Amino acid sequence: MFEKEENPPTLASLRARGRKPRSAKRSATPSDPPPLLSQTGLLFVQEEVQHEIKDEPSRPAPAAPLEISSRQPKPTPASPPERRIWTVRALVTDIRQQVETTYTDIWVEGEISNCRPAPSGHIYLTLKDGEAQLPVVLFRRQAQLLRFRPADGLAVLVRGRISVYESRGQLQLIAETMEPRGAGSLQLAFEQLKARLLAEGLFDADRKRPLPAFPRCVGIITSPSGAVIRDIVTVVRRRHARLHLLVYPATMQGSSSPGSVAAGIRWFNKHPSLVDVIVLARGGGSMEDLAGFNDESLARIIAASELPIVSAIGHETDFTIADFVADLRAPTPSAAAELVTAAQHRIEERIHTLEARVHRAGRFHLMHARQRYSRLSAESVLIRLRDAVDRRDQRIDELRLRLEAAGTRCLRTPAHRLSVLSERFRRQAPSVRIAATQRRLQQAAERLQRVATQTIATRQTRLNRASARLEALSPVAVLSRGYALIYTQGGTLLRSAADTAPGQTIRARLGKGTLEAQVTATKVTETRNS
Repeated sequence: MFEKEENPPTLASLRARGRKPRSAKRSATPSDPPPLLSQTGLLFVQEEVQHEIKDEPSRPAPAAPLEISSRQPKPTPASPPERRIWTVRALVTDIRQQVETTYTDIWVEGEISNCRPAPSGHIYLTLKDGEAQLPVVLFRRQAQLLRFRPADGLAVLVRGRISVYESRGQLQLIAETMEPRGAGSLQLAFEQLKARLLAEGLFDADRKRPLPAFPRCVGIITSPSGAVIRDIVTVVRRRHARLHLLVYPATMQGSSSPGSVAAGIRWFNKHPSLVDVIVLARGGGSMEDLAGFNDESLARIIAASELPIVSAIGHETDFTIADFVADLRAPTPSAAAELVTAAQHRIEERIHTLEARVHRAGRFHLMHARQRYSRLSAESVLIRLRDAVDRRDQRIDELRLRLEAAGTRCLRTPAHRLSVLSERFRRQAPSVRIAATQRRLQQAAERLQRVATQTIATRQTRLNRASARLEALSPVAVLSRGYALIYTQGGTLLRSAADTAPGQTIRARLGKGTLEAQVTATKVTETRNS
């Protein structure tokens, strides 16, 4: 049974209400504010909107409850023809086989959107043009061969094959190669509009107004049936329970999105006493999903607003023209709720916020895990288990090889060091050093013997030469031929007979020996000079 008082109206209820015939339309003057529906501080603007309110693509509308009857159906008079009943897996598998057989090698050109690199190395993206979009997966082996980094807004040419992802029943292109083709049309229009508005000064920081520290009421322009408003309400109730929220239902995606959001901004500016700040809130999406917030007319209406505007469009990595023109950009709608209640922020509340985010993320992952578990069959579980075991076996083999290599390296290093130390010890052994010293001593003795022999031979040769020259010039050699040297008693060499007298003793030196004699007579003979 649905709760009517606490939950906001869903998309299904709004569409069902829109299909009901209306008897008469209420007439309202522009000066009268539209009626407000109070729901515990959360107020919704009840206004005649010409466009249809659409929910965010990530939050599908709940299905209508089914009425189960216990009565058995009445038998038909004629038996129906035999029909083939497919299981979902068999049907999707058959479609995948036919698609993969038909589209085996194709080239597709388009613009990249919602590019999501995974921690495993795979790259998931959406290839789109102005009319359609196609999911693309680029596995890690092919992604490592790319010479550029895929990014949103880049026009590329992709080669691959068409397949069907059975777990989601989704058609996708398994890419083999990818070539860049330049910037896409949406990205080019975004850059051109950004440059034009920047030149006009709409992005200047001096024209942006600060947010009120203690707002009484916050105007929120978003889809009333999406998850964004519920996240904002949760954050505001936890941080500032007395803060009122006034929601203006608007279309947050599609061609009517800029006009719907602009109408909400104008409505809040017509009633400035109701709210203190305006928040534009929308969940994440691809670039084409957020294209409505890159509209020039919407950017100028945001810049002309008398009330400060907080832009909370998409996730933290998403940027739109509305983010640059607004007075403040919040990375997420929940962060926008935290910014407008920043004055009430306390350390304990910050801890509670982080705890709630962890629990919410855990519930989200648990929900996805349960959904995936419910979609798994016994056969796929066994296949995945075998794959997991095979991968772990491969990992064990790899670790074993690494361990063996490490052991070999560890053993090789000490062995090499031991051999080096052994060689050094062998060279430093006393016997080796004594043998080396003996070899050096023997070599030195041999060199000394050679030098001594050579020196003696040289000196002997010089002595022989000197002796020969001395022998040639020695008077003793003359004496050996019969001559003699006569000396006086005093040892003076006699050169003339006149230098002695008879009766004196003289000494004669012969070739061999000496003798003494006494002079008996002297005779002086004169010599002629020629």
